[in-house]
Order: sequence, then structure tokens, then C-alpha cells
Amino acid sequence: MDAFPSRSDAGVVVQDLHVTFPLYHGSARTLRRTLAKVASSRFEQDQQQRMVVQALRGVSFSLRPGDRLGLVGGNGAGKTTLLRALAGIYEPVAGRVIVRGEINALLDTNLGMNSELTGRENIALRGLHAGLTPRRIRAIEDDVQDFADLGSFLDMPVRTYSSGMVVRLGFALATSVRPRVLLMDEWFLAGDTNFMMKAQNRLEQLVRQAEILVISTHQLDVVAAWCTQVLWMDGGTIRLQGTPEDVLPAYLADEPAVEGDPARDKAEAG
Repeated sequence: MDAFPSRSDAGVVVQDLHVTFPLYHGSARTLRRTLAKVASSRFEQDQQQRMVVQALRGVSFSLRPGDRLGLVGGNGAGKTTLLRALAGIYEPVAGRVIVRGEINALLDTNLGMNSELTGRENIALRGLHAGLTPRRIRAIEDDVQDFADLGSFLDMPVRTYSSGMVVRLGFALATSVRPRVLLMDEWFLAGDTNFMMKAQNRLEQLVRQAEILVISTHQLDVVAAWCTQVLWMDGGTIRLQGTPEDVLPAYLADEPAVEGDPARDKAEAG
């Protein structure tokens, strides 16, 4: 695996990454029978004799400044798990993840948000967690207040917000910090149409300014437009890695693995 060119460079190195999750009550007879019928190689027993599912198995890649990596694959392929491992949310059981540079993870609208606090208090909390100065926190507060357009609700507890208001606050707050390494899941495309039209320019600006981007999405036009590399995830492993021109046609040709194909969906419905 290539090392980082210098200490100041942003970079991502993933080496032989394995992530597993325990299946609670996995020793129960009914669940064991069900797993036997599934006959998936992703289920196994760990050293404590617990049933676990292998969410990621032997994933390796590296990214340097300028790289834009798209993660594609069906539901359960391991895309979101990989993003969360890069963000430090999931700890590997084997292998390692090295990320150099400030990270911004757009994974969940509620990520790091306390619903009992007001929107303004959540902004301050996020800024303190990021180690920002009071002056920088005030600047972010002004930016979020202007973009999210929540009015007096910014001083109300987040638990009183509608789902759309939570998305607006979460999006504005998550995109107010300019990271060197940007991680994105599909939630950033959620929200009402009018808001997302407003958000598009802000999002594209954030993507341009990041040194490294890793994005998971089923929208292949986004991958083709934004990404320089693609990982096709399948069953927690990398099935194919390369440029969008190399990977996307192969992924599309593998119809059983690709979700949301209108022609196939119509045929199955009929």
C-alpha cells in the first residue's frame, strides 16, 4: 500500500479491513435454522462462539488529494459500513484505516445532534467538538441561520422540528465546515424539492473544495459526474475497482445486482 507523500497531505489508506457485527440471540435454534437456509458465507462464529455477520471482508484501497471515490452496490453491500469505518464510527476487527486531514461525514441528518437542545445550541456543540474558536462558531451560526431559514425555530428544541426542518438544519450544519476529507451517504439528497434546488450549489461547492471525496449513492449519474474512481461493493467485498468508465458499465450489465432498474422492476411487477 502506498504511503502518504508527505505529512501535510490529506490521504486515506485502508488495509485488509474487516468489520463484523454480532447477531444477538444467534445461538437460538430458530435463528440458527434460518441462517442455515440462507447459507451465506458472511455468517460465522467468532472466538467467543457468537454468531456474527461479516459486514466488510478484506477491503483495501488508498486515496490521495484530488481523488473522488464513488461506492456503488446493492443494499447490504457494505457501502455505508465502509463510510462509517472511515469516519471512525465502526472499529475494525482486523486491518486498519488511516485518514489524514479534517473529516466531514454527511452520513445522517441527526448525526451528533441532541434533540433536547435548540438548533443554536447544537451548532455551538458541533463547533466545540470540532475544536473551533468562539469567533468561528459564531460565523457558522450565522451561516446556518441564513441557509436553513428556520427563523425563530433555531431557538427551539430540535425535537419540536418537522422532519424537513431537521434535514435543513443537519444539511446546513454539516456543510458549514470545509473539510479536507468529505464522506457522503445518500441522505444529502433527501428533503423537499425546493430546498434541494437551493442546496445543490452549496453541495457542489463543498465537493469542489474537499481534497478527497468518498460518496455512496445509487444515483449513477452523480458517480459519473463527480467521481474519478469507483468501488463496486458486493457482499462486503470489493467486486471491481477502477474508473467510472470501466466499472459503471460492468455494474449496469450485472442486472441482478443493480437496484432501481425501471425496466426490470416493471417486468417483475407484471
